[in-house]
Amino acid sequence: MTNNVFEGLYPEKVWEYFGEICRIPRPSKHEEQIVEWLLAFAKKYNLDAKRDKIGNVLICKPSTPGMEKKKAIVLQSHVDMVGEKNNDKKHDFFKDPIVPVRAEDWIKADGTTLGADDGIGMAAQLALLTAKDIPHPALECLFTVDEETGLTGAFNLEEGFFEGRTLINLDSEDEGELFIGCAGGIDTLARFTPEFDDTPGGHTAIEISVTGLKGGHSGDDIHKGLGNANKILVRYLWMMARDYDFKVARIEGGNLRNAIAREASAFGVVPSKCKEEARVVLNLFTHEVEQELRHTDPGVKLRLGSTDLPEKVFSAAFQQQLLNSLYACPHG
Repeated sequence: MTNNVFEGLYPEKVWEYFGEICRIPRPSKHEEQIVEWLLAFAKKYNLDAKRDKIGNVLICKPSTPGMEKKKAIVLQSHVDMVGEKNNDKKHDFFKDPIVPVRAEDWIKADGTTLGADDGIGMAAQLALLTAKDIPHPALECLFTVDEETGLTGAFNLEEGFFEGRTLINLDSEDEGELFIGCAGGIDTLARFTPEFDDTPGGHTAIEISVTGLKGGHSGDDIHKGLGNANKILVRYLWMMARDYDFKVARIEGGNLRNAIAREASAFGVVPSKCKEEARVVLNLFTHEVEQELRHTDPGVKLRLGSTDLPEKVFSAAFQQQLLNSLYACPHG
């Protein structure tokens, strides 16, 4: 990563600190490195800091002259990030730094999530904590852990950990807007017992992949008409199973519960006489999907190729149960 990625971006200190945050691995439930870095940051700038039992960090800065009578303000962000990458990207979210890249007016990451949620909120707090030219009341900067997979830090915040009674959360997508509430979320956990049969004779193995989608956060992007690789893949598999006796041997897609799946793949077997039909169906289906997503996700790609025969395939009953359930799952 080079510093010139952020050249010309303001406020400069916010981007400088964001660049430092990008170097520190911090996937959800594994925030030890960023927590230690925040405590070292406070020590470096002679700021009072503490950590509670769950791992949340509070860094405090006294009011500037003339602001002593103002009520303290709590600024809050979360330290963890969603760690998702493209399948062809080699990246260890527990060890490797995020590599920011500049694409016209946007800062993105090289094949991974960027972690601006909520790294940019953290950077804004750090810039205020070290600023010498911004009048402010007493600041209590709260950094909570494990927001992305359960709000663990927020739910287990120790009583009396901070004193302020006005809290501003810095985890938003829109400049210049303040929110006074937000939607919640519900998880649905389904359990299946896989059943397998021997691969029948007279069949050919094929592999199908869906790639090129933008992906996004399920909390902020779910309504934008983006493609979901899991849903697209299952539509094709469902048609092939219904009309051409396609038997699934493996299916996988997506990486995280709160990220819209960008890539998915499956392989299985089809009667050898139906191999060409499988390709024709995919071509027609690809055109259909491209038309559906032409305005929101035009980069979608579907591919079909040959592969080795698997020893086992899903049983007919299990395959029907799984594909029907995935097909019925809502999106958007």
